[in-house]
Amino acid sequence: MTDESPKRQGIGSLEIGLHILNYIASAARPPSLKELSKALDLSPSRAHKYLVSLLREGYINQVNQAQYTLGNSALTLGISALRRINPIQLSYEAVDQLNEDTDKTVSVTVWNGAGPLVIKWLDSSLPISVNVRLGAELSPLNSASGRIFLTALPVERRRQLIDQFYKQSANLPKHRGKDIPREQLGAHLDAIKRQGYCAFFSDYLPEINVLSMPVYDLNGSIVTVITLLGLARDTDISEGSPLFQQVRDCADKVTRQICGQQKLEQDRD
Repeated sequence: MTDESPKRQGIGSLEIGLHILNYIASAARPPSLKELSKALDLSPSRAHKYLVSLLREGYINQVNQAQYTLGNSALTLGISALRRINPIQLSYEAVDQLNEDTDKTVSVTVWNGAGPLVIKWLDSSLPISVNVRLGAELSPLNSASGRIFLTALPVERRRQLIDQFYKQSANLPKHRGKDIPREQLGAHLDAIKRQGYCAFFSDYLPEINVLSMPVYDLNGSIVTVITLLGLARDTDISEGSPLFQQVRDCADKVTRQICGQQKLEQDRD
C-alpha cells in the first residue's frame, strides 16, 4: 500500500489551453503557430483548434497575420488579479514561514517617509536582546532595511535625508566595522542596490548579524523589506550561506507573487 493520495483528476484540454496562454505570455515576441506547436509538443492542427477557441473568447489576438499575443480578456484577468494582491499580507505570510524554517528573528518593514517602520516582528525561540519591536521607526542609515529603502528614493529626497543624518549624528554609519564618510556613502548604496541586499556583521548590535532584502512591485518599487537577525556565532549571513539563500528565496517568492514571472536578477541591476 502507498501513503500517497491519488492525483486529482482535471480537464486535460483546459490545461493545454492554459499552457498555450502561459507560453504566449512569457514569449519574448508573439509566437507563430509553428513555434507554439513545437514548444508545447502539439500537432499544428491540434494547436490551431485551441488558438481558435482562445481567439473567440478574446484571450489572444492575432497579429501580423501569423503570430499570437494576449488579448483583452487576458488583460482583464490580470488586472483583476492585481487588485486582489496585498503585498504586506504576502510579506507577513512569507516571514511566518521564514521564522519557522530558520528559528531566527525576522521582521517586515515599510517606508514611512523618513525611515523604515517595523510592521511585523517575530522572535526566535531564543529571543535576542535588541531595542527594536513592532511599530518602531528605524534609522534610514543605521538600519539594514533603511539603506535598502534609501537606494530606491528619488535623488533629491535621498540627499536631504543623508545630509540631515550626517549633520545631526555624532557617529558615522558603519559597514563591516568601518566608518563610512559622507563622500563614500554613494558608492556603498550603489553596491547595495546592485547586490540586492544589505548585511550588518555586528556593526551596530554587538555579536548580532542582520540581513535585509527588498520585495518589489510591478513598477520596480520597493514595497517591503524582509529582515533576518541572529547571534553572530550561529547566524552565518555571508553571501552563499544557507541562511542568505533562505532570505533571498523568501523575498523573491513574494516579489514573484506580486509581479508574476519576473526576471528578478534584472530587477536588481
